[in-house]
Parts: sequence; C-alpha cells; structure tokens
Amino acid sequence: MRTMRRLCALIPGTLAAILVIADATAGEADVVAAQVRRSAIGVYDFDVTIRSVDRGRDYYADAFEVLAPDGTLLGRRVLVHPHETEQPFTRELYGVRIPPQIERVTVRARHKPKGYDGKSVTVALPK
Repeated sequence: MRTMRRLCALIPGTLAAILVIADATAGEADVVAAQVRRSAIGVYDFDVTIRSVDRGRDYYADAFEVLAPDGTLLGRRVLVHPHETEQPFTRELYGVRIPPQIERVTVRARHKPKGYDGKSVTVALPK
C-alpha cells in the first residue's frame, strides 16, 4: 500500500512557495522538496532537494527539470558529479522564465542511467 504525506504552502510575507512530499515508494532520483521564489515578473528561482542512489560517475542523479503542465521544458540544471556522501542534496536553478498563464509547474530529477524513474513534485507559483 502506498502512503504519502504532503505539505504545500505559501511562505507568509514572501513571494515564495514550497512543496514537500514523503512517499513510501521511490526511484533512483526523487525530488523530495522544491521551493520557488519570484525574482521578477515572469521569472522564478528554484531550490530543489533530491534524494538519489549515487554510485559513482556512471550512476547518479545528473539533472533536474522544471516543466509546464503540458510537459514543455521551462528550465534544466545539469548536475556534473555524483553526490554519494551528500544525501539528500539541494541545488538551485535561477532565472526560469515562465509564461503568466502558468500557475503550477512540475519538478523532476533524472538519473544516469535510469532516466526519470523517481518522484516528481508539483508546486504552485507565487504571484
């Protein structure tokens, strides 16, 4: 049986939102939290926390992406090395331009060589 705990809220007094998900089932690279801040009109910064099974240069979380609801790629951060001793780890992606009609985005992580087999999160954009 699958269990999930979810917290999604705007942070009072800021232009930021955060989503945290804990799930009993996991992939090789799971997004466990995503925080988003508006840095300018239509421009957002993301702090993404990933838990991954990293075992050296050929087996690690090598990127994360921000996607529109229709699957359009809005931003990507390439991760150039494994994080074997830093789990989970958080990395940033700055300056993601998002059209004004989009209210929520999905953040997912990619694992080399497993691909996008892990958990993603959907977060509301602060206005």
